Amino acid sequence: MTDPQPCRVIGVLDDGAASLSATALAFLRRADWVIGGARTLALLDDEIAPSAIRRDLTGQLSAVPGWLHQARDAQQTSVVLATGDPLCHGIASYLASRLCIEAIEVLPNVSTLQLACARFGVAWQDAKIVSVHSKDAGEWQTGTPPGHGLYALAQAVRQHDRLLVLTSPDNSPDRIARLLLAEGLGDDFVLCVAERLCSPDERTWADLSAADAAQQTFADPNVLLLLRTTPRPRPVCMGLADSAYQQRQPDKGLITKQEVRAVSLARLQLRADSRVWDIGAGSGSVGLEAARLCPQGHVWAIEKNEADAAIAQQNVRAFGISNHTLVQGKAPEGLDAWPDPDAVFIGGSGGELAALIALCLRRLRPGGWLVMNFVTLENLAVATQTLQTLDAAWDVLQLQAARSKPILQMHRMAAENPVWIVCAQGTAP
Repeated sequence: MTDPQPCRVIGVLDDGAASLSATALAFLRRADWVIGGARTLALLDDEIAPSAIRRDLTGQLSAVPGWLHQARDAQQTSVVLATGDPLCHGIASYLASRLCIEAIEVLPNVSTLQLACARFGVAWQDAKIVSVHSKDAGEWQTGTPPGHGLYALAQAVRQHDRLLVLTSPDNSPDRIARLLLAEGLGDDFVLCVAERLCSPDERTWADLSAADAAQQTFADPNVLLLLRTTPRPRPVCMGLADSAYQQRQPDKGLITKQEVRAVSLARLQLRADSRVWDIGAGSGSVGLEAARLCPQGHVWAIEKNEADAAIAQQNVRAFGISNHTLVQGKAPEGLDAWPDPDAVFIGGSGGELAALIALCLRRLRPGGWLVMNFVTLENLAVATQTLQTLDAAWDVLQLQAARSKPILQMHRMAAENPVWIVCAQGTAP
């Protein structure tokens, strides 16, 4: 018995057979099995042998490896039809992860993103490619946590100047334009949309504003280019002055002061992809700087006081970040819906300190840190006694800063209130 031939994964464009090489066409015409989406199968109907077994993979992606195994077991040849480059957010990598690498051979075509860039004369070597093909999660709302189909794009528009977007019927260019508007980026990008590339009714839209694109309907399939027109901000990641934050007036308060904030963030041991909880967010300063330090991570923050939560939300908008979710409520209510964290900061406990410490240590991922700030002896005592009861590894740092203040033509040092920073670590990795 001879070794079965590999499945050929062939990239196709909307001009059908005209987009295929002679080699790809020969494989397609001789194939015993042809697998593809309904639209692609119809596009190449005349090139598929009448005796070939056809399978529509629409909504049945998980069934494709099984079909290919059937073909191989029967010593039959197979072809999978994909759009453009099957290795650019396409089916080829999915099949390679489920079949041995020798079981497939990829015959790529020009990516639809590459075609769109050619139509608009846009160099794409430094562009960020994002796919929003996912289950429809509805319109984007600010503060939406990971899991939404547009979440990765909401982060990417903060970090890149050129984005090439593989859209979907649900996550369409108009919905993406509304995301830009919701995130305050409506004036920072122009949108270029290429509809039905390589088909007789191909159409392109160049230099659309987000406001205009948000009101339009675009023909499917399409791809989208987002081009930044304003300089990308280069914000300070941590250690901002206290005055950079909106705070409760007339008495400024409920903010972790700059010096304490810097030490607390250092003790959290954050990574680029850390998941962070900010409990008792106050003005939001620690969580917001953590969000900037974790561009591939996310911060979940909770504040029980309605007025303070509103102030924190103002700071979220002013910071221009998309990886921060703020809720108004009293912890630990709602924390069971949050994913296990890599780091937890407790700035306020609402009288639930002992319970919160136990919950956080239980939920911390391996190697994670719990960092707490206290200004009263009573809360310090509760924290250390609770940690000792839980047999946790912990330490306490007392931090007291003094800031220079003018006095006549000279300066004096004015002491800030002392703060205790209590740190405890979860299970070692």
